[in-house]
Amino acid sequence: MALDKKAEEFLYKYLENASPTGFESSGQKLWIEYIEPYIDEWHLDNYGTVYGVINPGEDYKVVIEGHADEISWFVNHINKDGFIHVVRNGGSDHMIAPSKRVNIHGDKGVVRGVFGWPAIHMRKGKDSSLSPSTTNIFIDIGAKDREEVDKMGVHVGSVVTHEDKLEMLNDTFYAGRALDNRMGGFCIAQVARMLKQKKKKLPYSLYIVNAVQEEIGLRGAQMIAETIKPHVAIVTDVTHDTHTPLVKAQERGDVRAGSGPSVTYAPAVHNILLDLIIDTAKKKKIPLQREASSRSTGTDTDAFAYSNGGVPSALISLPLRYMHTTVEMAHKDDVDNLIKLIYETLLRIEKDHNFKYF
Repeated sequence: MALDKKAEEFLYKYLENASPTGFESSGQKLWIEYIEPYIDEWHLDNYGTVYGVINPGEDYKVVIEGHADEISWFVNHINKDGFIHVVRNGGSDHMIAPSKRVNIHGDKGVVRGVFGWPAIHMRKGKDSSLSPSTTNIFIDIGAKDREEVDKMGVHVGSVVTHEDKLEMLNDTFYAGRALDNRMGGFCIAQVARMLKQKKKKLPYSLYIVNAVQEEIGLRGAQMIAETIKPHVAIVTDVTHDTHTPLVKAQERGDVRAGSGPSVTYAPAVHNILLDLIIDTAKKKKIPLQREASSRSTGTDTDAFAYSNGGVPSALISLPLRYMHTTVEMAHKDDVDNLIKLIYETLLRIEKDHNFKYF
């Protein structure tokens, strides 16, 4: 299913927009603007989670969900010489920071900066093995002192994002920052579009949810699950491609980008719903991979599953290379097949679908 021009334009605009945890509103506006023609109504909660509804008013409620936020940094300290130290906002990787260009979202607009690092010529002796840590990385915005930083509108608490753009790498992989998990938000938006274009009438109310604050503990999903009180939830997020160098598939599971979306076995994942998804993939000849999580999935699946007395939930993941870097990579075929799998599964969920084990 090749993306048409409208979908592709939205994908690039949406992924290149900054949407850090706790500051997702600009991305949420882009998302709801895109899906509004394909839904019947939409709503926004107090912390920024937005959701569209198809066929509202039915007693039975089904959720499909992705999360809207990306990892970032907070300005934590500005020294007298105008250099800026940071703390994580989510699971940002300090190892990749040096030499990266950044946008600091200050009171007067975006201020450009770079993560500096001592030149290789200067790392001698005991400093020859110096490596980045959260305590030694710093941002340089070309300011002469702390007062000049302040005049530029940057202060403790200003959020910092990487600037990297999305690109199609050799007509095979999408590559860029924040594919985790705005690519999931893109996919569920495409599902809503397909339902509208194919004139499918669902026997239940479908909630297309783009949740905030996943990266710091599934908080947006936790809140919105209590608001919607769904009967079923299908969550999409990213998972690790375990076939790149320095990754041990025996420890991390056997998942390969380009071989289809992955489903997860875990205590929070409802087995009957999972079987329905797997059977749908078989019937529709959609490639599928499998993995297991020993305790939690670490995704919004857990928040939905353990809400409201227990909500049958399942996770369908997009294989991703180099997660939480600025060059995350996802195979275009996996994106297509993820959209298809969610769409086809929704068509098999019945009104008042019974997910009791016996």
